[in-house]
Amino acid sequence: MQQFVDQINSYVWSPALVYLCLAAGLFFSILTRFVQVRLFKEMIRLLFSSKESDRGISSFQALSVSLSGRVGTGNIAGVAAAIGFGGPGAVFWMWVVAFLGAATAYVESALGQIYKEELEGEYRGGPAFYIEKAMGQKWYAWIFAITTIIAVGLLLPTVQSNAIGNAAELAFGANGMLQTGFGDITYTKFATALIVVAVLGIIIFGGVKRIAHFTQIVIPFMALGYIVMALGIIALHITELPGIIALIVTDAFTPMAGVGAAIGWGVKRGVYSNEAGQGTGPHAAAASEVQHPAQQGLVQAFSVYVDTLFVCSATAFMILITNQYYVTGIESAVSGGVLGSDIQANSPAFTQIALESVMGGFGKTFVAIALFFFAFTTLLAYYYIAETNVAYIRRTVRFPGEITVLKIILLGSVFYGTVRTADLAWGLGDIGVGVMAWLNIVGILILFLMGKPALKALKDYEEQRNAGVTEYTFDPDKLGIKNADFWKK
Repeated sequence: MQQFVDQINSYVWSPALVYLCLAAGLFFSILTRFVQVRLFKEMIRLLFSSKESDRGISSFQALSVSLSGRVGTGNIAGVAAAIGFGGPGAVFWMWVVAFLGAATAYVESALGQIYKEELEGEYRGGPAFYIEKAMGQKWYAWIFAITTIIAVGLLLPTVQSNAIGNAAELAFGANGMLQTGFGDITYTKFATALIVVAVLGIIIFGGVKRIAHFTQIVIPFMALGYIVMALGIIALHITELPGIIALIVTDAFTPMAGVGAAIGWGVKRGVYSNEAGQGTGPHAAAASEVQHPAQQGLVQAFSVYVDTLFVCSATAFMILITNQYYVTGIESAVSGGVLGSDIQANSPAFTQIALESVMGGFGKTFVAIALFFFAFTTLLAYYYIAETNVAYIRRTVRFPGEITVLKIILLGSVFYGTVRTADLAWGLGDIGVGVMAWLNIVGILILFLMGKPALKALKDYEEQRNAGVTEYTFDPDKLGIKNADFWKK
Protein backbone atom coordinates (compact mmCIF):
# COMPACT_ATOMS: atom_id res chain seq x y z
CA MET A 1 0.00 0.00 0.00
CA GLN A 2 2.80 2.40 0.91
CA GLN A 3 4.61 1.71 -2.38
CA PHE A 4 1.39 2.27 -4.33
CA VAL A 5 0.74 5.59 -2.57
CA ASP A 6 4.34 6.71 -3.09
CA GLN A 7 4.09 5.92 -6.80
CA ILE A 8 0.94 8.01 -7.21
CA ASN A 9 2.60 10.84 -5.30
CA SER A 10 5.56 10.79 -7.65
CA TYR A 11 3.16 11.65 -10.49
CA VAL A 12 0.93 14.10 -8.63
CA TRP A 13 3.84 15.93 -6.96
CA SER A 14 6.10 15.94 -10.01
CA PRO A 15 8.43 18.94 -10.46
CA ALA A 16 5.74 20.38 -12.74
CA LEU A 17 3.37 21.02 -9.79
CA VAL A 18 6.16 22.40 -7.61
CA TYR A 19 7.10 24.98 -10.21
CA LEU A 20 3.46 25.63 -11.13
CA CYS A 21 2.78 26.72 -7.53
CA LEU A 22 5.78 29.05 -7.56
CA ALA A 23 5.05 30.36 -11.06
CA ALA A 24 1.37 31.05 -10.30
CA GLY A 25 2.32 32.94 -7.13
CA LEU A 26 4.89 35.04 -9.01
CA PHE A 27 2.45 35.61 -11.88
CA PHE A 28 -0.34 36.92 -9.62
CA SER A 29 2.12 38.90 -7.50
CA ILE A 30 3.25 40.81 -10.58
CA LEU A 31 -0.28 41.32 -11.92
CA THR A 32 -1.55 42.63 -8.57
CA ARG A 33 1.60 44.76 -8.22
CA PHE A 34 2.51 42.73 -5.14
CA VAL A 35 -0.75 43.30 -3.32
CA GLN A 36 0.62 41.28 -0.40
CA VAL A 37 3.04 44.15 0.30
CA ARG A 38 1.16 47.22 -0.98
CA LEU A 39 -2.01 46.61 1.03
CA PHE A 40 -0.55 44.93 4.11
CA LYS A 41 -1.92 47.62 6.45
CA GLU A 42 -5.32 47.36 4.78
CA MET A 43 -5.34 43.61 5.42
CA ILE A 44 -4.94 44.19 9.15
CA ARG A 45 -7.60 46.94 9.17
CA LEU A 46 -10.09 44.64 7.44
CA LEU A 47 -9.73 41.85 10.02
CA PHE A 48 -12.38 43.39 12.26
CA SER A 49 -14.27 45.48 9.70
CA SER A 50 -17.34 43.27 9.24
CA LYS A 51 -19.85 41.65 11.57
CA GLU A 52 -21.60 38.31 11.65
CA SER A 53 -25.09 38.14 10.10
CA ASP A 54 -27.86 35.56 9.96
CA ARG A 55 -26.52 34.29 6.64
CA GLY A 56 -22.77 34.84 6.93
CA ILE A 57 -19.87 35.03 9.35
CA SER A 58 -17.60 38.01 10.08
CA SER A 59 -14.27 38.64 8.35
CA PHE A 60 -12.40 37.62 11.49
CA GLN A 61 -14.45 34.44 11.83
CA ALA A 62 -13.75 33.62 8.17
CA LEU A 63 -10.06 34.24 8.84
CA SER A 64 -10.24 31.95 11.89
CA VAL A 65 -11.97 29.18 9.94
CA SER A 66 -9.45 29.41 7.10
CA LEU A 67 -6.55 29.60 9.57
CA SER A 68 -7.91 26.54 11.32
CA GLY A 69 -7.32 24.76 8.01
CA ARG A 70 -3.95 26.39 7.34
CA VAL A 71 -2.50 26.15 10.86
CA GLY A 72 -2.33 22.43 11.49
CA THR A 73 -0.05 19.43 11.39
CA GLY A 74 1.97 20.99 8.60
CA ASN A 75 3.17 23.66 11.03
CA ILE A 76 4.70 21.13 13.45
CA ALA A 77 5.23 17.71 11.87
CA GLY A 78 5.24 19.08 8.31
CA VAL A 79 8.03 21.59 8.94
CA ALA A 80 10.05 18.87 10.65
CA ALA A 81 9.56 16.61 7.63
CA ALA A 82 10.57 19.39 5.22
CA ILE A 83 13.82 19.90 7.17
CA GLY A 84 14.37 16.15 7.57
CA PHE A 85 14.07 15.34 3.87
CA GLY A 86 15.01 18.65 2.22
CA GLY A 87 17.50 20.12 4.67
CA PRO A 88 17.38 23.50 6.48
CA GLY A 89 17.13 25.18 3.07
CA ALA A 90 13.60 23.85 2.71
CA VAL A 91 12.52 26.50 5.24
CA PHE A 92 13.66 29.22 2.82
CA TRP A 93 11.49 27.80 0.07
CA MET A 94 8.55 27.61 2.48
CA TRP A 95 9.00 31.36 2.99
CA VAL A 96 9.15 31.95 -0.76
CA VAL A 97 5.99 29.98 -1.49
CA ALA A 98 4.21 31.80 1.35
CA PHE A 99 5.20 35.27 0.11
CA LEU A 100 4.21 34.51 -3.48
CA GLY A 101 1.26 32.39 -2.39
CA ALA A 102 -0.32 35.34 -0.59
CA ALA A 103 -1.15 36.83 -4.01
CA THR A 104 -2.62 33.50 -5.14
CA ALA A 105 -4.66 33.39 -1.92
CA TYR A 106 -6.06 36.84 -2.70
CA VAL A 107 -7.12 35.78 -6.20
CA GLU A 108 -8.83 32.52 -5.26
CA SER A 109 -10.56 33.98 -2.18
CA ALA A 110 -11.81 37.04 -4.07
CA LEU A 111 -13.21 34.66 -6.68
CA GLY A 112 -14.91 32.72 -3.89
CA GLN A 113 -16.65 35.92 -2.77
CA ILE A 114 -17.55 37.14 -6.27
CA TYR A 115 -19.32 33.91 -7.24
CA LYS A 116 -20.77 32.87 -3.88
CA GLU A 117 -24.41 31.85 -3.45
CA GLU A 118 -26.95 31.75 -0.66
CA LEU A 119 -28.00 28.13 -0.15
CA GLU A 120 -30.46 27.10 2.56
CA GLY A 121 -29.91 30.36 4.47
CA GLU A 122 -26.09 30.30 4.41
CA TYR A 123 -23.42 31.75 2.15
CA ARG A 124 -21.61 29.07 0.16
CA GLY A 125 -18.81 29.34 -2.34
CA GLY A 126 -15.46 27.96 -3.46
CA PRO A 127 -13.63 26.72 -6.55
CA ALA A 128 -16.50 24.47 -7.69
CA PHE A 129 -18.83 27.50 -7.70
CA TYR A 130 -16.49 29.88 -9.53
CA ILE A 131 -15.33 27.25 -12.01
CA GLU A 132 -18.94 26.61 -13.04
CA LYS A 133 -20.06 30.24 -13.05
CA ALA A 134 -16.99 31.99 -14.45
CA MET A 135 -15.53 29.27 -16.66
CA GLY A 136 -18.83 27.71 -17.66
CA GLN A 137 -17.42 24.19 -17.26
CA LYS A 138 -19.75 22.31 -14.95
CA TRP A 139 -17.97 18.98 -15.50
CA TYR A 140 -14.68 20.51 -14.28
CA ALA A 141 -16.46 21.97 -11.26
CA TRP A 142 -17.92 18.56 -10.42
CA ILE A 143 -14.49 16.93 -10.67
CA PHE A 144 -13.11 19.49 -8.21
CA ALA A 145 -16.06 19.08 -5.83
CA ILE A 146 -15.84 15.28 -5.79
CA THR A 147 -12.04 15.35 -5.48
CA THR A 148 -12.29 17.82 -2.60
CA ILE A 149 -14.90 15.78 -0.75
CA ILE A 150 -12.67 12.71 -1.00
CA ALA A 151 -9.53 14.68 -0.08
CA VAL A 152 -10.80 16.65 2.92
CA GLY A 153 -13.49 14.21 3.98
CA LEU A 154 -11.45 11.01 3.76
CA LEU A 155 -7.71 11.47 3.05
CA LEU A 156 -6.50 14.65 4.77
CA PRO A 157 -8.19 14.00 8.14
CA THR A 158 -5.92 10.97 8.56
CA VAL A 159 -2.87 13.25 8.51
CA GLN A 160 -4.16 15.55 11.23
CA SER A 161 -5.47 12.83 13.53
CA ASN A 162 -2.37 10.70 12.97
CA ALA A 163 -0.18 13.53 14.20
CA ILE A 164 -2.37 13.88 17.29
CA GLY A 165 -2.00 10.16 18.03
CA ASN A 166 1.77 10.17 17.54
CA ALA A 167 2.23 13.26 19.70
CA ALA A 168 0.10 11.79 22.49
CA GLU A 169 2.07 8.55 22.41
CA LEU A 170 5.42 10.35 22.55
CA ALA A 171 4.20 12.55 25.40
CA PHE A 172 2.38 9.98 27.55
CA GLY A 173 3.86 6.64 26.47
CA ALA A 174 2.19 3.61 24.90
CA ASN A 175 0.53 2.27 28.10
CA GLY A 176 0.20 -1.22 26.66
CA MET A 177 -1.06 -2.76 23.43
CA LEU A 178 -4.60 -3.47 22.29
CA GLN A 179 -5.53 -5.99 19.58
CA THR A 180 -8.12 -4.55 17.16
CA GLY A 181 -9.34 -4.95 13.61
CA PHE A 182 -6.78 -2.29 12.64
CA GLY A 183 -3.96 -4.40 14.08
CA ASP A 184 -2.13 -3.94 17.35
CA ILE A 185 -2.39 -0.36 18.59
CA THR A 186 -1.42 1.31 21.83
CA TYR A 187 -3.97 2.15 24.49
CA THR A 188 -2.84 5.78 24.30
CA LYS A 189 -3.67 6.07 20.60
CA PHE A 190 -6.96 4.23 21.05
CA ALA A 191 -8.06 6.52 23.88
CA THR A 192 -6.90 9.60 21.94
CA ALA A 193 -8.91 8.51 18.91
CA LEU A 194 -12.08 8.11 20.98
CA ILE A 195 -11.68 11.55 22.59
CA VAL A 196 -10.99 13.36 19.30
CA VAL A 197 -13.91 11.71 17.51
CA ALA A 198 -16.32 12.47 20.37
CA VAL A 199 -15.44 16.18 20.66
CA LEU A 200 -15.26 16.66 16.89
CA GLY A 201 -18.68 15.08 16.45
CA ILE A 202 -20.26 17.45 18.97
CA ILE A 203 -18.97 20.51 17.10
CA ILE A 204 -19.58 19.51 13.48
CA PHE A 205 -23.16 18.50 14.20
CA GLY A 206 -23.68 22.11 15.33
CA GLY A 207 -23.09 23.62 11.87
CA VAL A 208 -20.85 26.36 10.46
CA LYS A 209 -21.74 28.96 13.13
CA ARG A 210 -20.57 26.64 15.92
CA ILE A 211 -17.35 25.94 13.97
CA ALA A 212 -16.77 29.69 13.46
CA HIS A 213 -17.42 30.53 17.12
CA PHE A 214 -15.08 27.77 18.30
CA THR A 215 -12.22 28.67 15.95
CA GLN A 216 -12.34 32.43 16.57
CA ILE A 217 -11.55 31.73 20.23
CA VAL A 218 -9.09 28.85 19.89
CA ILE A 219 -7.05 29.93 16.84
CA PRO A 220 -5.63 33.24 18.21
CA PHE A 221 -4.95 31.66 21.60
CA MET A 222 -3.13 28.60 20.28
CA ALA A 223 -1.12 30.43 17.61
CA LEU A 224 0.01 33.17 19.98
CA GLY A 225 0.92 30.68 22.72
CA TYR A 226 2.99 28.62 20.30
CA ILE A 227 4.83 31.65 18.90
CA VAL A 228 5.58 32.95 22.43
CA MET A 229 7.07 29.56 23.33
CA ALA A 230 9.26 29.67 20.22
CA LEU A 231 10.40 33.22 20.98
CA GLY A 232 11.39 32.08 24.47
CA ILE A 233 13.56 29.30 23.07
CA ILE A 234 15.09 31.63 20.49
CA ALA A 235 15.87 34.14 23.25
CA LEU A 236 17.79 31.45 25.17
CA HIS A 237 19.91 30.81 22.04
CA ILE A 238 19.89 34.35 20.65
CA THR A 239 23.60 34.35 19.85
CA GLU A 240 23.06 31.44 17.45
CA LEU A 241 20.18 33.10 15.57
CA PRO A 242 22.29 34.86 12.87
CA GLY A 243 24.04 31.58 12.10
CA ILE A 244 20.72 29.73 11.80
CA ILE A 245 19.31 32.32 9.38
CA ALA A 246 22.51 32.09 7.33
CA LEU A 247 22.25 28.28 7.35
CA ILE A 248 18.67 28.41 6.03
CA VAL A 249 19.52 30.81 3.21
CA THR A 250 22.81 29.22 2.11
CA ASP A 251 21.53 25.66 2.42
CA ALA A 252 18.64 26.50 0.08
CA PHE A 253 21.07 26.63 -2.83
CA THR A 254 23.95 24.33 -1.90
CA PRO A 255 24.52 21.01 -3.72
CA MET A 256 25.19 19.34 -0.33
CA ALA A 257 21.56 19.80 0.74
CA GLY A 258 20.33 19.21 -2.78
CA VAL A 259 18.60 22.16 -4.39
CA GLY A 260 15.93 19.90 -5.82
CA ALA A 261 15.17 18.32 -2.46
CA ALA A 262 15.09 21.65 -0.65
CA ILE A 263 12.81 23.25 -3.23
CA GLY A 264 10.62 20.17 -3.62
CA TRP A 265 10.05 19.60 0.10
CA GLY A 266 9.86 23.29 0.92
CA VAL A 267 7.20 23.96 -1.70
CA LYS A 268 5.29 20.74 -1.01
CA ARG A 269 5.09 21.34 2.73
CA GLY A 270 4.60 25.07 2.15
CA VAL A 271 1.55 24.48 -0.04
CA TYR A 272 0.29 21.82 2.36
CA SER A 273 0.63 24.22 5.29
CA ASN A 274 -0.51 27.61 3.94
CA GLU A 275 -2.89 26.10 1.32
CA ALA A 276 -2.36 29.00 -1.09
CA GLY A 277 -3.62 27.82 -4.47
CA GLN A 278 -4.92 24.57 -3.06
CA GLY A 279 -8.52 25.78 -3.22
CA THR A 280 -9.49 25.30 0.43
CA GLY A 281 -9.30 28.95 1.55
CA PRO A 282 -12.05 30.24 -0.79
CA HIS A 283 -14.69 28.15 1.00
CA ALA A 284 -14.33 30.07 4.26
CA ALA A 285 -13.80 33.35 2.38
CA ALA A 286 -17.13 32.96 0.59
CA ALA A 287 -18.99 32.48 3.89
CA SER A 288 -18.11 35.94 5.23
CA GLU A 289 -20.36 39.02 5.25
CA VAL A 290 -18.44 41.82 3.47
CA GLN A 291 -19.24 44.93 1.44
CA HIS A 292 -16.82 44.11 -1.37
CA PRO A 293 -15.29 40.77 -2.53
CA ALA A 294 -11.75 42.18 -2.52
CA GLN A 295 -11.95 42.76 1.23
CA GLN A 296 -12.11 39.07 2.09
CA GLY A 297 -9.48 38.32 -0.56
CA LEU A 298 -7.08 40.63 1.28
CA VAL A 299 -7.92 39.09 4.67
CA GLN A 300 -7.19 35.61 3.31
CA ALA A 301 -3.88 36.81 1.86
CA PHE A 302 -2.91 37.88 5.39
CA SER A 303 -3.72 34.40 6.72
CA VAL A 304 -0.89 32.95 4.63
CA TYR A 305 1.55 35.22 6.47
CA VAL A 306 0.22 34.10 9.84
CA ASP A 307 0.53 30.46 8.91
CA THR A 308 3.96 30.24 7.33
CA LEU A 309 5.96 33.33 8.23
CA PHE A 310 4.88 33.19 11.89
CA VAL A 311 3.86 29.68 12.98
CA CYS A 312 5.94 27.57 10.56
CA SER A 313 8.97 29.77 11.17
CA ALA A 314 8.51 29.31 14.92
CA THR A 315 8.75 25.54 14.50
CA ALA A 316 11.73 25.76 12.15
CA PHE A 317 13.73 28.01 14.45
CA MET A 318 13.01 25.82 17.49
CA ILE A 319 14.29 22.74 15.66
CA LEU A 320 17.33 24.34 14.07
CA ILE A 321 18.47 26.60 16.89
CA THR A 322 18.53 23.65 19.31
CA ASN A 323 20.31 21.50 16.68
CA GLN A 324 17.65 18.80 17.06
CA TYR A 325 17.15 17.65 13.49
CA TYR A 326 18.33 14.95 11.12
CA VAL A 327 18.51 15.18 7.35
CA THR A 328 17.79 11.88 5.60
CA GLY A 329 20.65 10.70 3.43
CA ILE A 330 22.88 13.67 4.26
CA GLU A 331 26.17 13.41 6.09
CA SER A 332 26.65 14.67 9.63
CA ALA A 333 27.90 18.05 8.36
CA VAL A 334 24.28 18.96 7.70
CA SER A 335 22.54 17.01 10.46
CA GLY A 336 22.10 17.32 14.17
CA GLY A 337 21.56 13.57 14.29
CA VAL A 338 19.02 13.25 17.09
CA LEU A 339 16.42 10.78 15.86
CA GLY A 340 16.91 7.04 15.82
CA SER A 341 15.77 4.73 13.04
CA ASP A 342 12.66 3.79 15.02
CA ILE A 343 11.16 7.29 14.80
CA GLN A 344 9.65 8.51 11.54
CA ALA A 345 10.67 11.89 10.19
CA ASN A 346 7.03 12.59 9.31
CA SER A 347 6.11 12.51 12.99
CA PRO A 348 6.20 15.54 15.34
CA ALA A 349 9.19 14.00 17.15
CA PHE A 350 11.67 16.59 15.81
CA THR A 351 9.70 19.43 17.36
CA GLN A 352 9.01 17.61 20.61
CA ILE A 353 12.67 16.72 21.13
CA ALA A 354 13.69 20.31 20.33
CA LEU A 355 11.47 21.61 23.14
CA GLU A 356 12.49 18.78 25.44
CA SER A 357 16.14 19.75 25.05
CA VAL A 358 15.30 23.13 26.57
CA MET A 359 12.31 22.47 28.81
CA GLY A 360 12.72 18.85 29.83
CA GLY A 361 9.72 16.54 29.84
CA PHE A 362 7.27 19.44 29.58
CA GLY A 363 8.50 20.05 26.02
CA LYS A 364 6.93 16.87 24.67
CA THR A 365 3.71 17.51 26.53
CA PHE A 366 3.49 21.09 25.25
CA VAL A 367 3.89 19.98 21.61
CA ALA A 368 1.29 17.26 22.12
CA ILE A 369 -1.20 19.82 23.46
CA ALA A 370 -0.37 22.38 20.74
CA LEU A 371 -0.62 19.72 18.05
CA PHE A 372 -3.98 18.58 19.39
CA PHE A 373 -5.45 22.08 19.00
CA PHE A 374 -3.68 22.75 15.67
CA ALA A 375 -4.82 19.48 14.12
CA PHE A 376 -8.27 19.49 15.74
CA THR A 377 -9.19 22.91 14.36
CA THR A 378 -7.93 21.80 10.95
CA LEU A 379 -10.32 18.85 11.10
CA LEU A 380 -13.16 21.34 11.66
CA ALA A 381 -12.10 23.29 8.58
CA TYR A 382 -11.90 20.09 6.53
CA TYR A 383 -15.43 19.19 7.49
CA TYR A 384 -16.74 22.64 6.52
CA ILE A 385 -14.98 22.47 3.15
CA ALA A 386 -16.36 18.99 2.46
CA GLU A 387 -19.86 20.08 3.50
CA THR A 388 -19.69 23.10 1.17
CA ASN A 389 -18.84 20.88 -1.80
CA VAL A 390 -21.63 18.48 -0.88
CA ALA A 391 -23.93 21.55 -0.83
CA TYR A 392 -22.66 22.42 -4.33
CA ILE A 393 -23.56 18.96 -5.63
CA ARG A 394 -26.95 19.11 -3.88
CA ARG A 395 -27.88 22.02 -6.15
CA THR A 396 -28.21 19.41 -8.91
CA VAL A 397 -28.50 15.99 -7.28
CA ARG A 398 -29.81 15.19 -3.80
CA PHE A 399 -29.28 11.99 -1.85
CA PRO A 400 -31.06 11.14 1.40
CA GLY A 401 -28.92 11.93 4.44
CA GLU A 402 -25.82 12.90 2.47
CA ILE A 403 -24.58 15.35 5.12
CA THR A 404 -24.96 12.76 7.88
CA VAL A 405 -23.08 10.20 5.76
CA LEU A 406 -20.28 12.75 5.25
CA LYS A 407 -19.98 13.32 8.99
CA ILE A 408 -19.78 9.58 9.70
CA ILE A 409 -17.14 9.03 6.99
CA LEU A 410 -15.01 11.92 8.26
CA LEU A 411 -15.22 10.73 11.88
CA GLY A 412 -14.27 7.21 10.75
CA SER A 413 -11.30 8.62 8.82
CA VAL A 414 -10.19 10.54 11.92
CA PHE A 415 -10.31 7.40 14.07
CA TYR A 416 -8.42 5.34 11.48
CA GLY A 417 -5.75 8.00 10.98
CA THR A 418 -5.08 8.28 14.70
CA VAL A 419 -3.98 4.64 14.96
CA ARG A 420 -2.12 4.15 11.64
CA THR A 421 1.49 4.91 10.63
CA ALA A 422 2.49 8.47 9.77
CA ASP A 423 4.08 7.81 6.37
CA LEU A 424 0.92 6.23 4.93
CA ALA A 425 -1.24 9.04 6.33
CA TRP A 426 1.05 11.74 4.93
CA GLY A 427 1.18 9.94 1.56
CA LEU A 428 -2.61 9.85 1.26
CA GLY A 429 -2.83 13.49 2.34
CA ASP A 430 -0.22 14.55 -0.20
CA ILE A 431 -2.28 12.98 -3.00
CA GLY A 432 -5.35 14.91 -1.91
CA VAL A 433 -3.49 18.23 -1.65
CA GLY A 434 -1.73 17.72 -4.97
CA VAL A 435 -4.82 16.88 -7.01
CA MET A 436 -6.76 19.82 -5.53
CA ALA A 437 -3.84 22.16 -6.23
CA TRP A 438 -3.60 21.00 -9.85
CA LEU A 439 -7.31 21.50 -10.48
CA ASN A 440 -7.57 24.87 -8.71
CA ILE A 441 -4.40 26.56 -9.96
CA VAL A 442 -5.13 25.56 -13.57
CA GLY A 443 -8.69 26.82 -13.03
CA ILE A 444 -7.78 30.27 -11.71
CA LEU A 445 -5.19 30.73 -14.47
CA ILE A 446 -7.85 29.95 -17.07
CA LEU A 447 -10.24 32.39 -15.38
CA PHE A 448 -7.56 35.08 -15.61
CA LEU A 449 -7.31 34.53 -19.35
CA MET A 450 -11.12 34.60 -19.65
CA GLY A 451 -11.78 37.91 -17.90
CA LYS A 452 -9.61 38.71 -14.88
CA PRO A 453 -12.54 38.99 -12.40
CA ALA A 454 -10.36 39.00 -9.26
CA LEU A 455 -8.09 41.71 -10.67
CA LYS A 456 -11.08 43.80 -11.75
CA ALA A 457 -12.45 43.53 -8.22
CA LEU A 458 -9.12 44.64 -6.73
CA LYS A 459 -8.89 47.66 -9.05
CA ASP A 460 -12.48 48.63 -8.24
CA TYR A 461 -11.86 48.33 -4.50
CA GLU A 462 -8.69 50.42 -4.64
CA GLU A 463 -10.44 53.14 -6.67
CA GLN A 464 -13.20 53.37 -4.04
CA ARG A 465 -10.63 53.30 -1.25
CA ASN A 466 -8.63 56.11 -2.83
CA ALA A 467 -11.86 58.09 -3.24
CA GLY A 468 -12.39 57.85 0.52
CA VAL A 469 -15.77 56.08 0.47
CA THR A 470 -17.16 54.79 3.78
CA GLU A 471 -19.63 52.27 2.31
CA TYR A 472 -18.15 50.08 -0.42
CA THR A 473 -20.29 48.74 -3.27
CA PHE A 474 -19.69 46.06 -5.88
CA ASP A 475 -21.45 46.11 -9.26
CA PRO A 476 -20.32 43.10 -11.35
CA ASP A 477 -22.17 44.27 -14.48
CA LYS A 478 -20.34 47.60 -14.42
CA LEU A 479 -17.02 45.74 -14.26
CA GLY A 480 -17.96 43.28 -16.99
CA ILE A 481 -18.11 40.31 -14.61
CA LYS A 482 -20.78 37.81 -15.63
CA ASN A 483 -22.79 35.33 -13.56
CA ALA A 484 -22.03 36.99 -10.20
CA ASP A 485 -25.72 36.64 -9.39
CA PHE A 486 -25.45 37.17 -5.63
CA TRP A 487 -23.98 40.67 -6.02
CA LYS A 488 -26.57 41.64 -8.64
CA LYS A 489 -29.24 41.27 -5.95
